[in-house]
Amino acid sequence: MIAGWLFATSFFATLGSAVMTGLFFTFSVFMMRALASLPPAQGIAAMQAVNVKIITPLFLLVFLGTALASAVISVAMLVTWPERGAPYLLAGSAFYLLGVFLVTMAVNVPKNNALDRIVLADAEAASMWKEYVRSWTAWNHVRSVASLAATACFVLGLHVA
Repeated sequence: MIAGWLFATSFFATLGSAVMTGLFFTFSVFMMRALASLPPAQGIAAMQAVNVKIITPLFLLVFLGTALASAVISVAMLVTWPERGAPYLLAGSAFYLLGVFLVTMAVNVPKNNALDRIVLADAEAASMWKEYVRSWTAWNHVRSVASLAATACFVLGLHVA
């Protein structure tokens, strides 16, 4: 049975991945479509502002805290294997660490950094924006599905533990 600090860590990871699912889902379903419907210079400026304003202590606590909790859960589950719920908690951690944290750091953040370097007066800005929206959104879909899968696995892991 999972109890004490491991239960608390798993519960936090469940909530954190659920919050991230909501954030990613919002961007995938309508935010990026709304930004893409603006003239390119306005869409670029709006997304640049989003990328600055999202970096808050609360966002970092949820995003990075869930990654840290997932790493701790992974180690604990490997050490305590075959603890009831371990396969689900390990899978939830993997979904979050690989599909959310790694994709964010390896794909979406570099794309955001490249967007910050776009000069709005450039003749290529509009085509760069169109490609950014297409590619960034596709990878955000990956993060949406991965964070939802992580949440489901964490819930199942806590339920059977």
